[in-house]
Amino acid sequence: MKQSLQYDQLSCRLRVEGLPDVSMGQGAGALGIITGWSLQWAGRPALEGRKEHLLALMQVVLPYARYLISGVPRRFGADPTPVEIGPNPGRGHLLLLRSSQADTPPLQLELDDAELADLVRVLDQLRLDPRLQLQLELPSPLPLRARELLERRPLAQRLAAPLGGVLALGLAAGLGLLLPEPKPVAPPTANPSAVQQPPS
Repeated sequence: MKQSLQYDQLSCRLRVEGLPDVSMGQGAGALGIITGWSLQWAGRPALEGRKEHLLALMQVVLPYARYLISGVPRRFGADPTPVEIGPNPGRGHLLLLRSSQADTPPLQLELDDAELADLVRVLDQLRLDPRLQLQLELPSPLPLRARELLERRPLAQRLAAPLGGVLALGLAAGLGLLLPEPKPVAPPTANPSAVQQPPS
């Protein structure tokens, strides 16, 4: 029996269709085989594809959102992968969808923060839905590397403290050179008025 899973947000709706995998003993309410999916946007053309396209969308959008929240925005997906997402040079985010047909040009979608958040929510709802009894090949979340943590702060901010220390040290050394040298102190002399008394 054909199953349909639907997830709604303000700007988009994800609909996944499939069948239960009878060979795995799945019940009628489960979805173990994805036969197709569609993603409908408000005021934009709907996206459709096979299971491979849905997995490719999840494999780039979910890590991109995680890095974005961590303060390290970077691009995910590259040619020839079917989906690519990264920061938009103007503003927001740029989602690039490449068709498997050679005569079809790539589709570019400019998303704002709210639309990206809605897309992440529907993909998370699908990923966490217990009715979807299908192993999704998604990258496991790993902690950020040391270099990525450093890149969270701008280069000027990272160099401000060391440069400030060097300037302070140079200023202190310059002021020290401007101070006059102290005059040498003469050793104390004996008091001539003091008369030694002979021992009694």
